[in-house]
Amino acid sequence: MKLHNLIRYFITIAIAILATISVSAENLYKTTENSALDTTLSTESKGKTDYQTYSCTIDGIERTYKLYLPANIQPNAPLIFVLHGYGGSFNLDDKGFNEAAERHGFAVCYPQGSKDGRGKNCWNVGYPFQADMGVDDISFLCKLAKKLQKEHNLSRKNTFCTGMSNGGEMCYLLAYDRQSTFKAVAPIAGLTMEWMPKAYTRTRPIPLFEIHGTEDRTSEWTGDLENKGGWGAYIAVPDAIDYWVKRNGCQREVTEKLPLKNTDSNQVISHKYVDAKGGNDVWLYEIVGGGHTWGIKDLDTAEEIWKFFSTFTE
Repeated sequence: MKLHNLIRYFITIAIAILATISVSAENLYKTTENSALDTTLSTESKGKTDYQTYSCTIDGIERTYKLYLPANIQPNAPLIFVLHGYGGSFNLDDKGFNEAAERHGFAVCYPQGSKDGRGKNCWNVGYPFQADMGVDDISFLCKLAKKLQKEHNLSRKNTFCTGMSNGGEMCYLLAYDRQSTFKAVAPIAGLTMEWMPKAYTRTRPIPLFEIHGTEDRTSEWTGDLENKGGWGAYIAVPDAIDYWVKRNGCQREVTEKLPLKNTDSNQVISHKYVDAKGGNDVWLYEIVGGGHTWGIKDLDTAEEIWKFFSTFTE
């Protein structure tokens, strides 16, 4: 009887020990599982796209902009500014630049223009009705670029600017101003105001790429020296390009017809003025029959612009 009780005693102790081991193993498993989960969450939190709207004060004026930082962007990555047209906004997500940024690893900044006397968002490029605007958008864009370069570790040497219509005019103004912030510019449906080459007589060479439709009724391919459109007198697109071809010292022109993007796309004729002094080539994409647009129907605008800009990255 005593032996039977002793056996039961040892069995009870064994069961208790096994239960303790089981609980410890389960806790160890949960700890390991949670650690693995924490590692997974930590890994997933890295390499995510960052797209936010910011506000800042530059030259005493509060300004807003959107900044797109693609997943796994590298230190010292290129930065591209994309400027909206007259009366537009910085909501340009449908223009293809975010997707191009993901493919090629550059940052995209979409600044918001200031309101003029008409209450329209715009860039101050010297239109007659902007005479009372005191905003210096050259200063704003250059200072914003330097701010972003510093805060987000973006390249000071590889910062570029593109924009459509009024944003295109701003690109031309940046080119004429001899600023050293933007490495190259790419105006889309942009104009060279007649006053620009007269006011800026000591321009420096800069790579320039214009995309323009020949049937653009807002920014006329043939120019508007009589100011019939109300934007102020501006020169013809071929003449605007010829200025930079000569200023940059381009030696020859290479012309080709690009493949049609779709069956209903307009023909795009590529004019590339190359062998420039210092490598400052000039491109003109002539959209035959194209109107006042970003050209997305006829080509991959963002991809072509990056193709141009990437030629000049250091």
